[in-house]
Amino acid sequence: MTIVPLYDAPHHAEQVTEWLWREFGDSLPRDFFASIIQHSQTPGQLPLTFVLLDGDALLATVGLWRCDLISRQDLYPWLAALYVKESARGQGLAGQLQRHVMQQARAMGFSQLHLYSACRDFYERYGWHYIGDALDYPNTTVHLYRIALCCLPDLQAG
Repeated sequence: MTIVPLYDAPHHAEQVTEWLWREFGDSLPRDFFASIIQHSQTPGQLPLTFVLLDGDALLATVGLWRCDLISRQDLYPWLAALYVKESARGQGLAGQLQRHVMQQARAMGFSQLHLYSACRDFYERYGWHYIGDALDYPNTTVHLYRIALCCLPDLQAG
């Protein structure tokens, strides 16, 4: 299995768009997610989208984004839109994707990374620290997390 930037596997962009829209779309149009994916494929620039492949089979995706929560634009950058195909869950792929984004963010010179989630007790096992609640648009309470990239052990380990 390999993790590559979506710009190296652009034929998966439609499926990634579909996953994000179905998983995170709520009342947002599919075109909104298509725009995110379209604009997250420039090498070395945020936002970036990564895909986890088994051969050419798409198993998962994750983003390294400039902003993922409108109400907290003071936090930057974000691990965003982590999605693992249902049939591939339970294999540690979410952890691999997180480590990959952490490594990329650290290589780009960032000292910390943020994420938000509606669930608790998942990201803590990967070293994320709960820092409080926030408001997702239009009125949903979500949980904020931060991880310091400078203090992490070898991010390649898995």
